[in-house]
Amino acid sequence: MAERVQQPPAKRLCCRPGYGSTCRQGQRAAGAPCGSSGATQGESSRTQSPETLLDIAARKVAEKWPFQRVEERFERIPEPVQRRIVYWSFPRSEREICMYSSFNTGGEEIGSSGESGDETRLPFRRGIALLESGCVDNVLQVGFHLSGTVREPATPSEPELVCNVSVSFDRCKITAVTCSCGNKDIFYCAHVVALSLYRVRKPEQVKLRLPISETLFQMNRDQLQKFVQYLITVHHTDVLPTAQKLADEILSQNSEINQVHGAPDPTAGASVDDENCWHLDEEQVQEQVKLFLSQGGYHGSGKQLNLLFSKVREMLKMRDSNGARMLTLITEQFMGDPRLALWRQQGTAMTDKYRQLWDELGALWMCIVLNPHCKPEQKAFWLRQLRRWNSVDVCPLEDGNHSSELTNLTNVLPQGPAGNPDSLSRPHRTVFTRAIEACDLHWQDPHLQNIITEDHYTNYCYHENLDSSLFDTRGWPLWHEHVPTACARVDALRSHGYPKEALRLAIAIVNTLRRQQQKQLELFRSHKKELLNRGITAVTNLEGWVGHPLDPIGTLFSTLMEMGRGSEEGTLLDFSGACRSLTSYGHPVFPAQRFLEEGESFLSLAVETALIGLGQQRVMPDGLYAQEKVCRNEEQLLGKLQEIDLNDMLVKIFRKQAVLLLEAGPYSGLGEILYRESVPMHTFAKFLFTSLLPHDAELAYRIALRAMRLPVLESTNPSSDLSRPHHIVSVVPNRYPRWFTLSHIETQQCELASTMLTAAKGDARKLETVLESIQKNIHSSSHIFKLAQDAFKIATLMDSLPDLTLLKVSLELGLQVMRMTLSTLNWRRREMVRWLVTCATEVGVFALDSIMQNWFTLFTPTEATSVVASTVMSNSTIVRLHLDCHQQENLANSARTLALQCAMKDPQNCALSALTLCEKDHNAFETAYKIVLDAAATGMNYTQLFTIARYMEHRGYPARAYKLATLAMTHLNLSYNQDTHPAINDVLWACALSHSLGKNELAAVIPLVVKSVKCATVLSDILRRCTLTTPGGMVALHSRRNSGKLMSLDKTPLRQLLDATIGAYINTTHSRLTHISPRHYSEFIEFLSKARETFLMAHDGHIQFTQFIDNLKQIYKGKKKLMMLVRERFG
Repeated sequence: MAERVQQPPAKRLCCRPGYGSTCRQGQRAAGAPCGSSGATQGESSRTQSPETLLDIAARKVAEKWPFQRVEERFERIPEPVQRRIVYWSFPRSEREICMYSSFNTGGEEIGSSGESGDETRLPFRRGIALLESGCVDNVLQVGFHLSGTVREPATPSEPELVCNVSVSFDRCKITAVTCSCGNKDIFYCAHVVALSLYRVRKPEQVKLRLPISETLFQMNRDQLQKFVQYLITVHHTDVLPTAQKLADEILSQNSEINQVHGAPDPTAGASVDDENCWHLDEEQVQEQVKLFLSQGGYHGSGKQLNLLFSKVREMLKMRDSNGARMLTLITEQFMGDPRLALWRQQGTAMTDKYRQLWDELGALWMCIVLNPHCKPEQKAFWLRQLRRWNSVDVCPLEDGNHSSELTNLTNVLPQGPAGNPDSLSRPHRTVFTRAIEACDLHWQDPHLQNIITEDHYTNYCYHENLDSSLFDTRGWPLWHEHVPTACARVDALRSHGYPKEALRLAIAIVNTLRRQQQKQLELFRSHKKELLNRGITAVTNLEGWVGHPLDPIGTLFSTLMEMGRGSEEGTLLDFSGACRSLTSYGHPVFPAQRFLEEGESFLSLAVETALIGLGQQRVMPDGLYAQEKVCRNEEQLLGKLQEIDLNDMLVKIFRKQAVLLLEAGPYSGLGEILYRESVPMHTFAKFLFTSLLPHDAELAYRIALRAMRLPVLESTNPSSDLSRPHHIVSVVPNRYPRWFTLSHIETQQCELASTMLTAAKGDARKLETVLESIQKNIHSSSHIFKLAQDAFKIATLMDSLPDLTLLKVSLELGLQVMRMTLSTLNWRRREMVRWLVTCATEVGVFALDSIMQNWFTLFTPTEATSVVASTVMSNSTIVRLHLDCHQQENLANSARTLALQCAMKDPQNCALSALTLCEKDHNAFETAYKIVLDAAATGMNYTQLFTIARYMEHRGYPARAYKLATLAMTHLNLSYNQDTHPAINDVLWACALSHSLGKNELAAVIPLVVKSVKCATVLSDILRRCTLTTPGGMVALHSRRNSGKLMSLDKTPLRQLLDATIGAYINTTHSRLTHISPRHYSEFIEFLSKARETFLMAHDGHIQFTQFIDNLKQIYKGKKKLMMLVRERFG
């Protein structure tokens, strides 16, 4: 018997007063192999002989009882019994060792080694490699303590390393590990793994001794003294100071050590008060999580944190108490993340990946508090902990927002019994709120207990009128509870290692959903006429199941799919989680299999569950994150469904659910009654369409066409009815700006339409129906344009003849885009116009003629002339259409008529194009020219007129060019300082043209120049050009008559131009002198030099210039330096 005080595990106080040795004689052969009398369970050694009663009893005691309790219960314990208890106390399964030495699940690790890649570097893999390489030596088990050395072979970069490893264990759990390698990590190092697996696989090769206190008890005084002295001698440098200190304390009567009966023994096993759990390095868990969080999502930190969460789930599934302990440590670090306070202070949202980690954290706590075998005191502790975290200001909210706008409406919609109201919209719901609420849930309901524990729980006393009946018409059990909460129970059962119970509850929930779906359909049918006549839009559930924080549909789907795969592979999960082959059973029966309909399987039930959830009509949640989560979860669920090969049974289910969803009322997102702010069904409908198309094309099109609706973009506000509890009114009718994922939704709508167009190729009736749906429901011009392009590509595939019907659909969509974007700004507009002309060309000449006839509803005048008419009249178009001469002429006439109409409507931008297009038709050209002349007096500016004038000269119409140039001059005004104006070249060209036409034309244009141009340098340039050549050069060229006389500066019209030029120089000089600075003096002198050249062209120019300079000297005599420069240059 031993007496103990509270000490750390494996160091309890041991003493054996009055314990005789008679029972041990002949039982302690040193070095005798352990386990020789009983069967071992190591993987390397399995005996065929039956187990002895001693081994059976010892194994049970070793698993459940601390050894101290055994010693307290029995005064004398025979040594063979002690040996067997000690032997069986070491863990016998490699799965737990694997779980604590790698991120991967135990099932993937056990029994395989030598794989390449990252897995070979995992501690468990390396430990197996070390064990199989014979690197484990000197293994010794002393009581509940295992020790040995592990040699790690040398590598090119590292020398050989020998590690001393010790492991303490109790009740088949490793409770402490130490290794001299110094490696610090959350998981056990490879050396600990190697030693532990050596003991599991080769127990018969391990030397086993009883706890050291038992050995010391058998020694007399001389043996004890010799033992202590030898120990000190061997390790004198390490233990001598400690030994002397202990000796001093023992010899002192009043020392603390003498006040306690007995002495600690690290090999004696755990005491009664010690917690029985696997060793987990809490400090390392905290440090690693803190490190991952500090990396902010870089270097794969998000993946590492997800692996830690997976490890928590793995521990929960093994019913390991360290799961909750590890999650607590992780949560503390998450709550201490300094970024939370920073984000809250700045008012910014956390990153999407980080937000998902918080979601997983909340879901894990939900699983933990819903543990069906959780003790009340444990749940109370977790509740206090969750409330403490929940009360922290920086605790993230469930939906990622800081407020909810639907707080007062959610309770209008009952989600289940009175005790389970929808709680999504309660204010300030954090990621822990659901877990806190789940602490109030229990598992004591008799009906619930019967569902999860019995496979034959039926009752045929069905009451049709009771909505909350516990059984359906077939007598199968139902479970009426808030659906996400009920599914959280399923997730908790799965997470805690109760797969059969989870499956039974999941089937009851799915059967309840199917019954509710049928009830909703019957209710809608009875009130359908009234509801449709009144134009009511409604929704039965504000809290959608897809994208819900608890992921109810995903949970049901995964639970049923796991069992479905198990049934396909011929295996059955027993309660302990081990797999057994079906061949060992005469008639394989799965849990709750009798609650499946004939021909139905767990796989088909999983698929039907997903279809019910995806088809549920639900309100778009608030906030960017919540809306993105809805889209993400829907796509994930559809991705899983797409991996399943459809058989006849699944096609039947697809048909059944498609019909139900189409005929249902507010329950269905594909029903006739659609709430304005419901989550659209485009992605789901596309999946249904592609799945059903080969089997039931009509039903597939009905689904897809119904799903094309997007009422949130409709301008009309729907009426609503509050007379029934499942009808609600939108409190925010203009919700459109808060649809953060609207662009994604419109893209999905576009993809659905594109899928239908592709499938309908060759079917004119279906194409027409799809076209009508697109025109009615798609409101984005860019998406309609994409559909038009898609239809065009499909219709003109290289390996087949063009599909004219689909081409017409493409053209019709293109025309709608033109009408939608005609009065709005769109950067792709020019591309759209070009594409439409290309499409119309493919359709045929009648299509081109049609768009030109109706151009004013499709194009701006500029687009119609510069793109449409020009393309139609191009050679490539003519060649593409294979037109004869008559058809070509008709098409050209239509293009010219279009050009003239555009020129009349917008002469400023279209006149030149119209002239160009009408060149080959004299009448049309004359009409275009007349339009230009008429517009010149009203709307056209000098730039446009000069451009057209130059065009006329280029085409050989100088007189018309001159006419347009004079009209342009009347709109021009050049001030004295605009010597770099872009119109100067046009003025010079106009004067040159007039000069070339003759003296009369020049005489007519010079007054216009004098009136419009005040810039001296421009006027002097015109003057010099007119004096260098004789007028009428162009006339002479054609008439062969030229006088050869230069024009005189003393006569009209050059005299008028000369006087204007001199006057301009005088005015410009005075203007420049008003604000001149010294750095511009030299430039001013050069300007005066040019002015003198112009003055000297007059017969009295010298006198005029001298007077001008004298006048400057008198007026600006204050500018002494400048006047001095003037005197130096001009006298």
